[in-house]
Amino acid sequence: MTDQLFFAPLEGITGYIYRNAHHEYFPGITAYMAPFLSPYRERSLNEKLFRDVLPENNKGVPLIPQILTNHAEDFIWTAGALNELGYTEVNLNLGCPSGTVVAKHKGAGFLEDTWQLDRFLEQIFEKTNCKISIKTRIGVHSDDEWDELLQIFGKYPIETLYIHPRLRTDFYKNTPNKEAFSKALTGYPGEICYNGDLFEKKDIQEFRKEFPEQNLMMIGRGFLKNPALHRMYLWEEEPDKWKIKEFYDRLCSDYSQSFSGEIPVLYKMKELCIYLLPLFSNHEKYLKKIKKANHLSDFKIVFQNLFREQEILSDL
Repeated sequence: MTDQLFFAPLEGITGYIYRNAHHEYFPGITAYMAPFLSPYRERSLNEKLFRDVLPENNKGVPLIPQILTNHAEDFIWTAGALNELGYTEVNLNLGCPSGTVVAKHKGAGFLEDTWQLDRFLEQIFEKTNCKISIKTRIGVHSDDEWDELLQIFGKYPIETLYIHPRLRTDFYKNTPNKEAFSKALTGYPGEICYNGDLFEKKDIQEFRKEFPEQNLMMIGRGFLKNPALHRMYLWEEEPDKWKIKEFYDRLCSDYSQSFSGEIPVLYKMKELCIYLLPLFSNHEKYLKKIKKANHLSDFKIVFQNLFREQEILSDL
């Protein structure tokens, strides 16, 4: 039973520029999930977000588009538009914990109204022509909500149920509820994928020891810290720091061609570095300098020094 690793969507980070570079330098991801598309009620999509899933911007990249909505007709229309682009699967976002999203009863906020959620799922599975997977949390306020949600999910032919076993109120804090995940393994009839706090190779190995029958896993922040994590785990490859450097240089170049001016590029590279730098020894002083960098040239000097002077940590 071969393990399959999926790249979780991270809004504002894992767009097509990042995905294309990552897939080229570190192939082997089962599929990337795109940051969510949120359709407008007038049946239109944000042009910038829609551009992120256009096939010409994702050549050769295994991609699953994600939809965020609580209106069945909007989901059906968006799934149809994506199906016309050639996508055979779309994902419903029931996991986003953002306050602005939850206030509109979308994402994890939709889990609170189980009657409406059930009705929504009935409609979209009846009228959508492509496969539908779902990325969900286990509830909004209480672990007790999970039983009813599992019962609802079990009624529909969900392609894969991606489970992040946290509550909406947890955001990304506290420990994933492994007991809730175990309940899904025994009580849910379809295929499931685990998502939550798999940051390093040893985390994946410990999870597989605890759940030997579970070979589908989704990773987000772990791939941002170590873009070669899946290759370390699946094929025992040692991480190559200079290949990671080339990957980041490619990102910086591609962002420079896509963005207007160097400041947006600088902010994007700083954001990515916050995740990456803990991969290296003695990284703290470099992080401080990177945060203080006011020009892209200053950033590049600090970044180059990091790779020249430090090594990737061995205990990963």
